[in-house]
Amino acid sequence: MRIEDLIERKKAGIVQNWFQLVVETYPNDTAHFLKNQKDPFANPVGSNIFKGLTGLMDHLLKQSDSGIILDFLDPIIRIRAVQQMFTPSQATAFIFDLKIIIRKALRKEIEDMTIKDQLWKFESRIDGLALTAFDLFMACREQIFELRANQEKSKVYKAFERAGLIAEIL
Repeated sequence: MRIEDLIERKKAGIVQNWFQLVVETYPNDTAHFLKNQKDPFANPVGSNIFKGLTGLMDHLLKQSDSGIILDFLDPIIRIRAVQQMFTPSQATAFIFDLKIIIRKALRKEIEDMTIKDQLWKFESRIDGLALTAFDLFMACREQIFELRANQEKSKVYKAFERAGLIAEIL
């Protein structure tokens, strides 16, 4: 039996536990809202996180190319990059939580050495996903800082312009 088949059987529970752990990284009131509000229009953050985690799990199981995985990882990371409460490691640590969840779900099955070997290979895919998530997070934060810097430059320029300190060169 392949590790992917074992995980596939328990995928719904694994994804639900993973979602719970991600949501618990938020303050209590926010976490409660994200868990309990099922309407995707009222709760786009929770909806995007759950959809992204489900897609990530599907593509980890299928060993899809990184382009498809980015479609699911990017929205989650963008949400976390905008929120200043997370450091880069805190924002991406949820990826590593998947290893723990899978090990708990497959506690009995991984006693078999062939399954254990397959689990290590599967976990290396999770590690690769975490590195990709970190790169995405840093790129998003860089973009946010560039936007803020440009906004401040614009404010200063407009202030100088209003004060008559800037003249147009003909």
